[in-house]
Amino acid sequence: MTSEKRSSQQQLQPGSVGGSKRMAFAEQELRLISVLVMLIGIGLFLALPFVLSIGSVVFLPLVTALILTILLSPLADRLARLGLPNVLASLGSLIVFLAIVLLALGLVLQPATALFEQLPRMMATIGERFAELRDRFAWLGAANRELSEIIGPTEGREVVLASPSMLEQLAIATPTVLIETLLTILMTFFMIEARVRLRRHLLLDRANIGSSVKAARVMREVQDRVAAYILTVAWINAGVGIIVATGAWLMGVEAPLMWGGLAAILNFVPYIGPLAMTALLALFGIGTAETLFIGLLPAIAYVGLHTVESNIVTPSILGARFTMNPVLILIALSYFSWVWGVFGALLSVPILLTLTAFFDHVGKPNLIGFIFGEPLFKTDLLGLGSEDQERSRQGAE
Repeated sequence: MTSEKRSSQQQLQPGSVGGSKRMAFAEQELRLISVLVMLIGIGLFLALPFVLSIGSVVFLPLVTALILTILLSPLADRLARLGLPNVLASLGSLIVFLAIVLLALGLVLQPATALFEQLPRMMATIGERFAELRDRFAWLGAANRELSEIIGPTEGREVVLASPSMLEQLAIATPTVLIETLLTILMTFFMIEARVRLRRHLLLDRANIGSSVKAARVMREVQDRVAAYILTVAWINAGVGIIVATGAWLMGVEAPLMWGGLAAILNFVPYIGPLAMTALLALFGIGTAETLFIGLLPAIAYVGLHTVESNIVTPSILGARFTMNPVLILIALSYFSWVWGVFGALLSVPILLTLTAFFDHVGKPNLIGFIFGEPLFKTDLLGLGSEDQERSRQGAE
């Protein structure tokens, strides 16, 4: 072996001075690249809502179709194993999903239209109940007036902004909703129908076997986790809906099927959905019951049911595999609700679960540790391929 080769090997060795300098420079370069990646990621996170909100006609159907494809692909695979062609299996899985959605909406909307006629009477009763409460706490109003007299009147101008009526807003939003629904259904069908070709492309068109195996694992993990989570939560919510409908029927509440279906649908939205269901039950009970306490009984019973379901039943069924950080759930809920409203709230948890399953294989960024000097990713990027380089050196010797 020549002296030049020996000197170059000594520089590459970790104990040598040249090797340590190169390693330190590589670590600094990697940290600089990680800072740039993190800044770009933060910028995309902040700018993405504006892009997604402006282009909601395109992006909302696309994201919804991706989630539905992940959910309905196992059903299409089962139908295909029964002997159905791929096109019919894809169409059958989509028809089953649409039938379930239309049945759920029928259970909610049909009784709701009948109760809509009683809305003025219920609002008048709710006003009377709150007037009674206001009379009981009249001393707070008197104290507020005295405080205002002490502070003195505040001058200001009242600005009233003209806004379109509810019918005008509904007329404007209906064509957009119909177009987005049609696009979602069409994209979902074509994505489900193309799932076999996509799997073949991911598995067979890779440069090496390792990347093919990794792509197959990521695809299978994302599909299994999201589909299993949504189906399990759907069964739990269906049970909640049945219990709510039965309880409403036993308490003599009108349209028990509507309340059961509404409880099942709203339970898909974490935290916000149960709060909205509690508020609706409380307002409906106050507007229809004879006394305030009797009117609040359905809402109190639902809060007790939700407490048991969310703290005992759901964690025991889902287990640790589907347990997510509540802070991440709230961030995803607020983020996608800001972007797409109610539909974003419904899609927030499946999107978060998809990203979690993806980053479990690719690698999660270590943001907190990166601030204190740790690598952004736990994978030792500097050590990748070190064994191969050592083997090549031994072969050269």
